[in-house]
Amino acid sequence: MAGHVRVKFGEEWVEGEELDFEPLKESWNEYRCTDGTYVRLKIVVSKIVKLDKRNPQGEPIYQVASANVLAVTPSPQDMK
Repeated sequence: MAGHVRVKFGEEWVEGEELDFEPLKESWNEYRCTDGTYVRLKIVVSKIVKLDKRNPQGEPIYQVASANVLAVTPSPQDMK
């Protein structure tokens, strides 16, 4: 839901605008552990806020709320 919001940024409260967005790609990072376990991880964004604040280079600052999604496939020996 887009609109004007007030968010905590460091030690201060900052005005900003919550932006509507469309996920274009949410890829998995995949890892094989030495014991044969496979671990897959991806980040899923739930909210993006463009703050009414700029960094020292003059670029706008964004605050992003997200969750990590984890999928684990145990090694074959752990399945026994």
